[in-house]
Amino acid sequence: MNDSSQHDTSISIPHDATLTVTLKDREITLVGTAHVSRESINEVSRVIRERKPDVVCVELDEGRYQSMSEQAAWEKLDVAKVFKEGKGFLLIANLMLSSFQRRLGADLGVKPGEEMKTAIETAKELGIPYSLCDREVQLTLRRAWARCGLWSKCKLLSSLLSSALSTEKLSAQEIENLKDHSELDGMMSELAEYLPKVKETLIDERDRYLAAKIWTCKRPTADQPLLRQVAVIGAGHLLGIKAHLEKLAAGEETEDVSELDIIPPPGHLAKAAAWLLPVLIVALIVMGFIRSGADLSLSMLLRWLFLNGSLAALGTLIALGHPLSIIVSFFGAPIGTISPFIGVGLFSGITEVSLRKPRVEDTQTIPEDLTSIRGIYRNRITKALLVFFLSSLGGAIGNFISIPSLASLLVK
Repeated sequence: MNDSSQHDTSISIPHDATLTVTLKDREITLVGTAHVSRESINEVSRVIRERKPDVVCVELDEGRYQSMSEQAAWEKLDVAKVFKEGKGFLLIANLMLSSFQRRLGADLGVKPGEEMKTAIETAKELGIPYSLCDREVQLTLRRAWARCGLWSKCKLLSSLLSSALSTEKLSAQEIENLKDHSELDGMMSELAEYLPKVKETLIDERDRYLAAKIWTCKRPTADQPLLRQVAVIGAGHLLGIKAHLEKLAAGEETEDVSELDIIPPPGHLAKAAAWLLPVLIVALIVMGFIRSGADLSLSMLLRWLFLNGSLAALGTLIALGHPLSIIVSFFGAPIGTISPFIGVGLFSGITEVSLRKPRVEDTQTIPEDLTSIRGIYRNRITKALLVFFLSSLGGAIGNFISIPSLASLLVK
């Protein structure tokens, strides 16, 4: 049982999504925001000016802060390098999530994350130090991706795509309702049920991570025995961060969250699964040779090459890829199947960006172009990502179709 004399906790709730907790030698005001809310922007500025804290903490990492502050961040994007590093799907997920937030903000005349920028600008204006407390976004996405199985990855991408392209508009009141605990509880329950591993990484882990960074960004001193902090966070993290702060104050939880910065390696089952499909295809062709000789095995080989390559090429064609990208997809798909470390999307994506090099205007209009099918096809960067995705999807479908097709030849 905790000693209440050592762990003094009091709570006041002056506004629906703002609460103040007093924990030992700290007074921490948590401002829960909706990321595209005009009211959240005003609330953040008001709380910081009224409380004049010793430090302001914001739910941003250095990379996101720079991308919000500089248009040049997109201009530095090297899509070919992204494909070579195996981060194509991560970039797609990141862009779709950004597109969804931007579309909501456009409906209300608010840029995503504007309340975080307001917190930093207000802190600078008042001469208050600020701290970027969030985990690097690419690391968060990579952890979420690594913890998802194939089916969960497909569900995640489809959800992001449907959200980014949805024409449904939310009113300002509906956005504000996102800060209400009952609304958030329902959304979190749906996410936990639909994609439990994603919810754990995007919400639960970051609750702990953010709480630890808020707790350690500055320490009370003899001259400053009561440290006053304001933390600007998404409303979905409000109660989770409060709970972790209480555990940190009570010594029930460690400040060290370095393990949350590590990408979990694939398990033995995941490693084996990557080789399962190519081994199965080769085994079927070898069985064909053993049973009926070279003619049957050659027929099976040609059928697999046709199914695998043609569907990968079809994916590139649907993406309106360059003719050479379509050809590369056809011949690259079998190579990508036999070697799980090299996907067909690597070949087709690099070919597309090499033949149709992104223009400066493409980097400048990515956020807007992502909000429509026409924009995605018009922008050379997003089109290259579409080529990467659809050729990979086509090749995967071709492989799954080829298994029963090859097996049927053995039983004739």
